[in-house]
Amino acid sequence: MSDLVHEDTAILRLTRRWQTMGVFVLFLLVVAFPVYLAVEKTRRAEALTAQDAALVSAGHQLWSLNCAACHCVNGEGVDAPALNSQEFLTGASDQQIHGIVAGGVPGTEMPAWWNEYGGPLTDQQIEDLVAYVRSWQKNAPSRPDWRTPGSGG
Repeated sequence: MSDLVHEDTAILRLTRRWQTMGVFVLFLLVVAFPVYLAVEKTRRAEALTAQDAALVSAGHQLWSLNCAACHCVNGEGVDAPALNSQEFLTGASDQQIHGIVAGGVPGTEMPAWWNEYGGPLTDQQIEDLVAYVRSWQKNAPSRPDWRTPGSGG
């Protein structure tokens, strides 16, 4: 009988030790998780900012090579609409801009640029262009006549 009591005491001691360790691990998780979330939010925001900057930079290069000849260097428009305008940028979603670049504008000189429609650009390159055009929005001038090429703003 004394062997049973001795075994029960050993089992109880082991069980308490595991319970204590479990509570300690739970406490660490409860403390560590909010700390991780705080750090991760900052890292995620920094990564998104860096990604946006990379898209805008790539879009700027594509704009210079493909779009500036008609829409001008800063999108002010000479032979094509002025896209660097509050009216255009607040009125068009990113998806709409993407669609216009991808498919072109029938009945105008704006061709389809997406390689799926016979143009030279990939979908990612069009996304880069959209990011670049969207980057103008904060400082874009008011141009109610943005649709009229050569209106001079």
